[in-house]
Amino acid sequence: MSIELKDVGYTYMKGTPFERTALAHVNVVIEEGSFTAIAGHTGSGKSTLVQIIAGLLRPTEGKILVDGIDLGASGRKGKQAAREARRKVGMVFQYPEHQLFEETVQADIAFGPRNLGLEESEITERVREAMEMTGLDYEDWKDEDPFRMSGGQKRRAAIAGVLAMRPKYLVLDEPTAGLDPKGREKILNEIRKLHENGRRTILLISHNMDDIARFADRVIILHQGKCLLEDTPEQVFRQRDVLQAAGLHPPRITMLLEELRAQGIDVPAHAIRLKEGIDEILQACR
Repeated sequence: MSIELKDVGYTYMKGTPFERTALAHVNVVIEEGSFTAIAGHTGSGKSTLVQIIAGLLRPTEGKILVDGIDLGASGRKGKQAAREARRKVGMVFQYPEHQLFEETVQADIAFGPRNLGLEESEITERVREAMEMTGLDYEDWKDEDPFRMSGGQKRRAAIAGVLAMRPKYLVLDEPTAGLDPKGREKILNEIRKLHENGRRTILLISHNMDDIARFADRVIILHQGKCLLEDTPEQVFRQRDVLQAAGLHPPRITMLLEELRAQGIDVPAHAIRLKEGIDEILQACR
Protein backbone atom coordinates (compact mmCIF):
# COMPACT_ATOMS: atom_id res chain seq x y z
CA MET A 1 0.00 0.00 0.00
CA SER A 2 1.09 3.61 -0.33
CA ILE A 3 0.28 7.31 -0.33
CA GLU A 4 -0.17 8.46 -3.90
CA LEU A 5 -0.46 12.02 -5.19
CA LYS A 6 -1.97 12.30 -8.64
CA ASP A 7 -1.48 15.58 -10.50
CA VAL A 8 -1.85 17.50 -7.23
CA GLY A 9 -1.92 21.27 -7.20
CA TYR A 10 -2.69 23.84 -4.54
CA THR A 11 -3.39 27.56 -4.89
CA TYR A 12 -3.72 29.85 -1.89
CA MET A 13 -6.48 32.49 -1.97
CA LYS A 14 -7.63 31.28 -5.37
CA GLY A 15 -9.72 33.76 -7.31
CA THR A 16 -8.43 36.76 -5.38
CA PRO A 17 -5.78 39.38 -6.25
CA PHE A 18 -3.50 37.57 -3.77
CA GLU A 19 -3.70 34.21 -5.53
CA ARG A 20 -0.49 32.21 -5.22
CA THR A 21 0.27 28.75 -6.60
CA ALA A 22 2.16 26.61 -4.06
CA LEU A 23 2.04 23.27 -5.89
CA ALA A 24 1.48 22.33 -9.52
CA HIS A 25 1.05 18.89 -11.13
CA VAL A 26 2.82 16.90 -8.41
CA ASN A 27 2.86 13.14 -8.99
CA VAL A 28 4.68 11.15 -6.30
CA VAL A 29 4.27 7.85 -4.46
CA ILE A 30 5.34 7.26 -0.85
CA GLU A 31 5.64 3.51 -0.55
CA GLU A 32 4.62 1.75 2.66
CA GLY A 33 7.67 0.99 4.80
CA SER A 34 9.87 3.60 3.12
CA PHE A 35 11.85 6.44 4.70
CA THR A 36 11.18 9.27 2.27
CA ALA A 37 12.71 12.73 2.56
CA ILE A 38 11.36 15.90 0.96
CA ALA A 39 13.92 18.62 0.25
CA GLY A 40 13.60 22.03 -1.29
CA HIS A 41 14.43 25.67 -0.78
CA THR A 42 12.18 27.96 1.27
CA GLY A 43 8.93 28.47 -0.64
CA SER A 44 9.30 25.28 -2.69
CA GLY A 45 5.98 23.90 -1.44
CA LYS A 46 7.26 21.34 1.10
CA SER A 47 5.00 22.30 3.99
CA THR A 48 1.96 22.65 1.73
CA LEU A 49 2.61 19.18 0.33
CA VAL A 50 2.81 17.45 3.70
CA GLN A 51 -0.29 19.27 4.96
CA ILE A 52 -2.15 17.89 1.95
CA ILE A 53 -0.79 14.41 2.68
CA ALA A 54 -1.93 14.73 6.30
CA GLY A 55 -5.41 15.76 5.15
CA LEU A 56 -5.13 19.25 6.65
CA LEU A 57 -5.47 20.90 3.23
CA ARG A 58 -7.56 19.72 0.30
CA PRO A 59 -5.77 20.03 -3.05
CA THR A 60 -7.31 22.54 -5.46
CA GLU A 61 -6.35 20.20 -8.33
CA GLY A 62 -5.74 16.46 -8.51
CA LYS A 63 -6.26 13.97 -5.73
CA ILE A 64 -4.44 12.11 -2.98
CA LEU A 65 -4.95 8.44 -2.17
CA VAL A 66 -4.03 6.83 1.15
CA ASP A 67 -3.97 3.06 0.74
CA GLY A 68 -6.20 3.49 -2.29
CA ILE A 69 -8.76 5.73 -0.53
CA ASP A 70 -9.37 9.18 -2.02
CA LEU A 71 -9.16 11.75 0.80
CA GLY A 72 -11.48 14.02 -1.18
CA ALA A 73 -14.18 11.39 -1.67
CA SER A 74 -17.82 12.56 -1.52
CA GLY A 75 -20.98 10.87 -0.31
CA ARG A 76 -21.60 9.41 3.15
CA LYS A 77 -19.61 6.23 2.63
CA GLY A 78 -16.84 8.02 0.75
CA LYS A 79 -16.42 10.62 3.49
CA GLN A 80 -16.39 7.94 6.18
CA ALA A 81 -13.68 6.00 4.31
CA ALA A 82 -11.68 9.20 3.83
CA ARG A 83 -11.94 9.99 7.54
CA GLU A 84 -10.56 6.55 8.43
CA ALA A 85 -7.77 6.93 5.86
CA ARG A 86 -6.75 10.32 7.29
CA ARG A 87 -6.27 8.71 10.70
CA LYS A 88 -3.51 6.57 9.20
CA VAL A 89 -1.38 9.69 8.74
CA GLY A 90 0.18 11.41 11.77
CA MET A 91 1.64 14.88 11.36
CA VAL A 92 4.37 16.37 13.55
CA PHE A 93 4.69 20.09 12.86
CA GLN A 94 7.85 22.15 13.02
CA TYR A 95 8.38 23.17 16.66
CA PRO A 96 5.72 20.68 17.82
CA GLU A 97 6.45 21.55 21.48
CA HIS A 98 4.46 24.73 20.89
CA GLN A 99 1.39 22.47 20.75
CA LEU A 100 1.87 21.14 24.31
CA PHE A 101 -0.86 22.42 26.59
CA GLU A 102 -1.76 19.91 29.32
CA GLU A 103 -0.50 20.00 32.92
CA THR A 104 1.35 16.67 32.72
CA VAL A 105 3.21 14.77 30.01
CA GLN A 106 0.84 11.82 30.38
CA ALA A 107 -2.26 13.98 29.94
CA ASP A 108 -0.83 15.67 26.86
CA ILE A 109 0.04 12.41 25.11
CA ALA A 110 -3.33 10.90 26.10
CA PHE A 111 -5.32 13.78 24.59
CA GLY A 112 -5.59 12.32 21.08
CA PRO A 113 -6.44 8.72 22.05
CA ARG A 114 -9.01 9.99 24.58
CA ASN A 115 -10.76 11.95 21.83
CA LEU A 116 -11.10 8.66 19.94
CA GLY A 117 -13.32 7.44 22.79
CA LEU A 118 -10.96 4.65 23.86
CA GLU A 119 -11.10 2.89 27.23
CA GLU A 120 -8.74 4.28 29.88
CA SER A 121 -6.72 1.04 29.93
CA GLU A 122 -6.15 1.32 26.17
CA ILE A 123 -5.22 5.00 26.52
CA THR A 124 -2.65 4.23 29.22
CA GLU A 125 -1.18 1.43 27.11
CA ARG A 126 -0.83 3.77 24.14
CA VAL A 127 0.79 6.49 26.26
CA ARG A 128 3.31 4.01 27.70
CA GLU A 129 4.08 2.65 24.24
CA ALA A 130 4.52 6.10 22.68
CA MET A 131 6.77 7.32 25.48
CA GLU A 132 8.93 4.21 25.21
CA MET A 133 9.23 4.73 21.45
CA THR A 134 10.53 8.26 21.96
CA GLY A 135 12.92 7.43 24.79
CA LEU A 136 10.87 8.89 27.66
CA ASP A 137 10.59 6.59 30.68
CA TYR A 138 6.92 6.37 31.64
CA GLU A 139 7.37 6.34 35.43
CA ASP A 140 9.96 9.11 35.36
CA TRP A 141 8.09 11.50 33.08
CA LYS A 142 4.34 10.80 33.17
CA ASP A 143 3.55 13.30 35.95
CA GLU A 144 6.06 15.95 34.93
CA ASP A 145 5.06 19.41 33.74
CA PRO A 146 5.87 19.41 29.99
CA PHE A 147 6.78 23.10 30.16
CA ARG A 148 9.65 22.31 32.53
CA MET A 149 11.25 19.86 30.09
CA SER A 150 14.27 20.66 27.94
CA GLY A 151 13.76 21.52 24.27
CA GLY A 152 14.62 18.01 23.12
CA GLN A 153 12.43 16.39 25.76
CA LYS A 154 9.49 18.59 24.77
CA ARG A 155 10.03 17.58 21.16
CA ARG A 156 9.93 13.90 22.15
CA ALA A 157 6.75 14.38 24.18
CA ALA A 158 5.08 16.13 21.24
CA ILE A 159 6.08 13.33 18.86
CA ALA A 160 4.82 10.77 21.39
CA GLY A 161 1.43 12.51 21.31
CA VAL A 162 1.21 11.79 17.59
CA LEU A 163 2.52 8.22 17.94
CA ALA A 164 -0.15 7.49 20.56
CA MET A 165 -2.67 7.73 17.73
CA ARG A 166 -0.77 4.82 16.11
CA PRO A 167 -0.49 6.30 12.62
CA LYS A 168 0.70 4.05 9.82
CA TYR A 169 2.41 6.98 8.10
CA LEU A 170 4.39 9.48 10.18
CA VAL A 171 5.02 12.91 8.63
CA LEU A 172 7.70 15.10 10.26
CA ASP A 173 8.21 18.73 9.25
CA GLU A 174 11.81 19.71 10.17
CA PRO A 175 11.67 17.73 13.47
CA THR A 176 15.14 18.89 14.63
CA ALA A 177 14.64 22.62 14.00
CA GLY A 178 16.02 24.75 16.81
CA LEU A 179 17.70 21.90 18.69
CA ASP A 180 21.38 21.78 19.68
CA PRO A 181 23.58 19.12 17.97
CA LYS A 182 23.14 16.60 20.80
CA GLY A 183 19.37 17.06 20.82
CA ARG A 184 19.24 16.79 17.03
CA GLU A 185 21.12 13.51 17.07
CA LYS A 186 18.87 12.01 19.76
CA ILE A 187 15.69 12.91 17.90
CA LEU A 188 17.02 11.61 14.57
CA ASN A 189 18.10 8.33 16.15
CA GLU A 190 14.65 7.89 17.72
CA ILE A 191 13.07 8.48 14.31
CA ARG A 192 15.43 5.90 12.79
CA LYS A 193 14.35 3.39 15.44
CA LEU A 194 10.68 4.06 14.70
CA HIS A 195 11.35 3.19 11.08
CA GLU A 196 13.62 0.20 11.58
CA ASN A 197 11.90 -1.51 14.53
CA GLY A 198 8.30 -0.99 13.52
CA ARG A 199 8.79 -0.58 9.76
CA ARG A 200 6.73 2.57 10.17
CA THR A 201 6.59 4.68 7.02
CA ILE A 202 8.44 7.98 7.59
CA LEU A 203 8.06 11.13 5.52
CA LEU A 204 10.65 13.68 6.59
CA ILE A 205 11.00 17.31 5.53
CA SER A 206 14.58 18.47 5.95
CA HIS A 207 16.97 21.02 4.49
CA ASN A 208 19.95 19.06 5.85
CA MET A 209 21.39 16.96 3.03
CA ASP A 210 23.69 15.06 5.43
CA ASP A 211 20.69 13.85 7.45
CA ILE A 212 18.82 12.91 4.28
CA ALA A 213 21.79 10.89 3.03
CA ARG A 214 22.08 9.07 6.38
CA PHE A 215 18.45 8.12 6.89
CA ALA A 216 16.33 8.26 3.74
CA ASP A 217 15.92 5.56 1.12
CA ARG A 218 13.90 7.85 -1.20
CA VAL A 219 14.25 11.58 -1.85
CA ILE A 220 11.78 14.03 -3.40
CA ILE A 221 13.17 17.37 -4.62
CA LEU A 222 10.70 20.25 -4.85
CA HIS A 223 11.26 23.60 -6.53
CA GLN A 224 8.70 26.34 -7.07
CA GLY A 225 5.87 23.92 -6.36
CA LYS A 226 7.01 21.24 -8.79
CA CYS A 227 8.65 17.86 -8.26
CA LEU A 228 12.02 18.02 -10.00
CA LEU A 229 13.27 14.62 -8.94
CA GLU A 230 12.19 11.48 -7.07
CA ASP A 231 14.79 8.74 -6.61
CA THR A 232 17.25 7.11 -4.21
CA PRO A 233 19.68 9.41 -2.36
CA GLU A 234 22.57 8.01 -4.40
CA GLN A 235 20.90 8.94 -7.67
CA VAL A 236 19.54 12.28 -6.48
CA PHE A 237 22.87 13.59 -5.21
CA ARG A 238 24.53 12.81 -8.53
CA GLN A 239 22.15 15.21 -10.29
CA ARG A 240 24.15 18.34 -9.53
CA ASP A 241 22.36 20.45 -12.13
CA VAL A 242 18.95 19.58 -10.66
CA LEU A 243 20.15 20.30 -7.12
CA GLN A 244 21.58 23.65 -8.18
CA ALA A 245 18.33 24.55 -9.92
CA ALA A 246 16.53 23.85 -6.64
CA GLY A 247 19.03 25.87 -4.62
CA LEU A 248 20.38 22.76 -2.89
CA HIS A 249 23.76 21.05 -2.61
CA PRO A 250 25.02 17.49 -2.03
CA PRO A 251 26.10 16.25 1.42
CA ARG A 252 29.26 17.87 2.78
CA ILE A 253 31.33 14.70 2.45
CA THR A 254 30.51 14.57 -1.27
CA MET A 255 31.62 18.16 -1.73
CA LEU A 256 34.83 17.45 0.19
CA LEU A 257 35.63 14.49 -2.06
CA GLU A 258 35.00 16.62 -5.13
CA GLU A 259 37.35 19.29 -3.80
CA LEU A 260 40.04 16.69 -3.14
CA ARG A 261 39.72 15.45 -6.70
CA ALA A 262 40.01 19.02 -7.95
CA GLN A 263 43.27 19.26 -5.98
CA GLY A 264 44.62 16.19 -7.79
CA ILE A 265 43.95 13.55 -5.13
CA ASP A 266 42.65 10.38 -6.73
CA VAL A 267 39.50 9.65 -4.70
CA PRO A 268 36.15 8.56 -6.12
CA ALA A 269 33.62 11.30 -5.43
CA HIS A 270 30.57 9.08 -5.15
CA ALA A 271 30.16 8.74 -1.37
CA ILE A 272 27.19 10.55 0.18
CA ARG A 273 27.64 9.31 3.77
CA LEU A 274 30.45 10.27 6.13
CA LYS A 275 31.77 6.76 6.86
CA GLU A 276 31.86 5.86 3.17
CA GLY A 277 33.72 9.08 2.39
CA ILE A 278 36.30 8.50 5.11
CA ASP A 279 36.87 4.96 3.79
CA GLU A 280 37.46 6.38 0.29
CA ILE A 281 39.96 8.95 1.59
CA LEU A 282 41.85 6.33 3.61
CA GLN A 283 41.92 4.02 0.60
CA ALA A 284 43.39 6.82 -1.55
CA CYS A 285 46.04 7.54 1.10
CA ARG A 286 47.14 3.92 1.09
